[in-house]
This record gives sequence, structure tokens and C-alpha cells, in this order.
Amino acid sequence: MQDAKEEIRARLPIEDVVSQYIELKRAGRTLKGRSPWGVDKTPSFMVSPEKGIWHDFSANKGGDIFSFIMEVEGISFREALEKLAAQAGVELKKYDRSDEVNARLKMRAKEALELACKYFQVCLAKNKAVCEYVFYKRELNRPTIVDFRVGYAPNSKNSLVQFLEKRGYSLAELKEAGLVNRFDGDLFKGRMMIPFVDANSGDVIGFTGRIIDKGEPKYLNTPETRLFNKGRFIFGLAQAKEAIRKSNFVVIVEGNMDVISSHQAGVKEAVATSGTAMTENHLKILSRLTSDIRLAYDGDEAGIKAAERAIMLAGKIGISLSVISGYGQAKDPDELIKIDPKLWQKCVEDRMPAVDWILKKYETKLNLMTGPGKKEYSDLAMKIISYIEDPVEKKHYEQMVARKLDVTVEDLQAKKIQVETVRLKPVVTKGQGEVLDEGNEVLNTLKTLEDSLQAILVYGGAVGHEIGLEIPEDETRLEELSLIFDEKYAGMSEDTLKKETMNLNARYREELRKRKISELTEQLTQVESDEEKTMEILKQIEQLRKE
Repeated sequence: MQDAKEEIRARLPIEDVVSQYIELKRAGRTLKGRSPWGVDKTPSFMVSPEKGIWHDFSANKGGDIFSFIMEVEGISFREALEKLAAQAGVELKKYDRSDEVNARLKMRAKEALELACKYFQVCLAKNKAVCEYVFYKRELNRPTIVDFRVGYAPNSKNSLVQFLEKRGYSLAELKEAGLVNRFDGDLFKGRMMIPFVDANSGDVIGFTGRIIDKGEPKYLNTPETRLFNKGRFIFGLAQAKEAIRKSNFVVIVEGNMDVISSHQAGVKEAVATSGTAMTENHLKILSRLTSDIRLAYDGDEAGIKAAERAIMLAGKIGISLSVISGYGQAKDPDELIKIDPKLWQKCVEDRMPAVDWILKKYETKLNLMTGPGKKEYSDLAMKIISYIEDPVEKKHYEQMVARKLDVTVEDLQAKKIQVETVRLKPVVTKGQGEVLDEGNEVLNTLKTLEDSLQAILVYGGAVGHEIGLEIPEDETRLEELSLIFDEKYAGMSEDTLKKETMNLNARYREELRKRKISELTEQLTQVESDEEKTMEILKQIEQLRKE
């Protein structure tokens, strides 16, 4: 696909692509703007029209038009390629004959799913009893039903399969679309149907079905297919995207009906992870739209565990979360909205930092007047605090917990190594063309320092030869490094640049040391039953901390 990429680059100036998302202003040979990820206070996003590359100094990201679209839209390389090809008027088929089969399967699946969606909508309109369920029991109004394309799957063996087969779709194609059960009949029967809509393309990529009569499961979702990836899909984002951009916050609720009810109640920033655990990809996609991410979780054990997971993932990618609570007698947003939509609107504004919320939950369920209660609380609290990457924020919560337990911060710090051995494993979904970014503070700092050192190595003349790093071979990477050097170091005298290089090198070595400590700490989780190995690793960690 290299030829296709080059033709797209030739037709689409990078400044035209980027300016669709952020405002750019001329600054010499480059263009400047505010980071689309909302992490800078002054313009730190640079575009070089001459070189066709960009670099965000605040978010430590960069590349060409394809990497920009991947990052800002939260999509795979292939999706970015297709999006930009359509914009540039480039026909990918002539460049990608090898992918014709996959492309045709995806196209046929999309067509079948779109027809199925229309079929379900017609079935709803024709069924008076189901209409009563949707309009009166679920209390959905007509604009909401139209917006979310709500429909009904008849309670029959294979009415949808027969409908689509008559229109030329094979059983194999319907299986590819995720519409068929293991008996070759309809997957969805007797359910209120809501399509999964891709937030970027607007295509139907699957369904969620809510049982109307008695039966299990209450909700049934499309299985994973070529089109539907539950680790990346966010329900309601297609409808919520513009509202999120406008108001600059997003609300993550637990259920799909919570999303629909919230939109109907005027809080159109609501989305859900659609029956699956939150993943790093979910948070990354949302964080590209806003830094204000609010969780609307239940206060039960499941809600606490979900919040723990979310805090851990958020810590990895350097974002903070808040929690919405205070539903009163209602068990969830959907139920609260049925009581009074204004109460839900008020709840959305009444939130607290996620760590504060979860620490309060621990406090209420444990007896802090007893030694065992204090021990369990401190174990749970320090586990949560260990996910926080910012040192100032981490210190704040350590001091807060210490005051609560009437102990010193040093007493809590003594638990640190022990707590780190039981940290939750991250949920990571790797998609085609993705590069996994660990996202923690140490790795981000290392990358920033390495970017600077490599830029000096390549473009700093004699000063650069003192740096013990390899010269990258990728042309786009070299162009990005030139932008970094021009922006940060080009105006420095040789003596000043030499001093800056020595300082960067020292910091780089320090961050490598921190990274080694992090890796050894991770190893502890693998050898916790081997006392001898555990002690050996702890000694190595202690030695590194003394250096």
C-alpha cells in the first residue's frame, strides 16, 4: 500500500487535514496550534507543511497524516487509510488487490447489517404490543427511537435469515455479519433491537437486543466479527460525539439503556462500553475527545471493582477520572431518569474524583476502629494509590489515608513494594496496525528524552556524536526529529547545546533506572510463591534505588 499512501500524501497537504480538527497559525516555516488532546496551556502542536509531518510536544506524539488521523479519531491504520483515501479521491482497490476478499466480506456484512436494521425498524412499526413496550414501558419517545434506530426482532426461527437470503445474501455472509446462531437460524428473537453504529463511518456494525418477554439472557450482543470489536466499540459514541466536543466532558454509564435514557433526558454526552469490561482502548478513544471523563457506576461491589479497573487503566495513560453518584432510591441512571430527568442532570454535575469516591466506599464498608479493619483499608487504599502516576497527586492521597488511619506516610510507604505485587493486570486489546503504548509516566518521559537526544544526535553536528543512541532509519521519523530539533535546539550555541545534552543524558539515565525498577517490580508478580527469588529481586530494587 506504499504507492497508495504516497498518492494520498501528494493530494492531501498535512495542514489541510490537521486544520479540520484544530486551528493552525503560521509561525515561520511551521504552523502552530493547541493540542487536540487538550493537554497544553500554550500552542505546542507543530505542523511542517514542507516535510508533511506533525509533532505534539505536550502529548509527546508525532508522525504523518495517517498517524494523526489514527490518534485523533482512535482508529486503526487501515481505517485511517480508507478515510483519507475517500477524502483524497484515491481508489484503494487498484493498489490493494490482495485485500479484495476481505474488503468484499466487510462490504457485504455492512450491507446485510444495514438491511437487518431497516427490517427490525419495520417489524417494530407493525407490532402494536411491542410498540407499547417501547413507548410506554421503556418510556422512549419517537425522536429517541429514530435517533437510535430502535427496532424489533420477531420471535421466530429464521424470519430475518429468510428476508436476507431472498435479497441475495448467503448463509455464510450472514454468519460473517454475526446475525446467525449455531443452528443457522436468527440470532436475535423476540427482542427490542438497537444497532451498534460505528462512530466514524456511521455504519451499522452489530446489534444489542433486549428481551421483551421473560427469558435469558436479558441482553444479547453481536459476537465479535470483522466489523465489531467489543474491546474498541463504545455504544452511543456515534450519537454523543458532537455533544462531547461541545461540552468537553463524557459520561460513561453501565448499560446501553442508560445511554439512551440519558440522551432523551438531555444529557447527550453519555456512552457505555456495551456489556464488556472497560479497556485501555475505550479510555484512549474518549480521552482524544475530552479530558473530563465521568463514571456513572453503581455503588455496589461490582461498581467498585469496575471503578478500580478504570482507575488502573486511566493511570496507565495519564488521565484522571471522576465518579457520578447520588442516585437516591434509584439503582441506575435509567431508573433515576424515569423518576425525574432533572435529577439525572444534577447528578452529572455533582461528581467527585474517582480515587476519593472509591476510598469513601472502602471506608464505609470497613471498621476503621479495629486493627484488621485498618490493615485491610490501608491495603486497598495503597493499591489504588499505586495506580496514580503524578507524584503530587499520589502524595496527597498518601497523606489523606495516613491521617485517616492515624499513621505516618512512612508507615504506608513500607507497604509499597508489597502492594505493587498485587496490582491488577491491564486489559489491552491489540488491533490490526496498532502499536501498543504502555502510557505510564516513566515510559512517556523516557520517550520524550529519547526524542530530544535522537534529534540532537542527528541534527546537532559534533555535539550529537557524544550521545550513545542509534540513528533511526525511518524517513518519517527522521523528519519528525528535524521538527523537534528546529523547535527546541536550533537556536542554541554549541556550548549551550552541549550543556543541554549532558543534562538530557543524565535525566535519560535516571529514567532508565526507574524503568528497570518498574520491570523488576512487575517480575515480583510472577515469582510471589518463590521466596528466594522474591528476596533477590527486592535486593536488586533496593540497590537501584540507592544509585
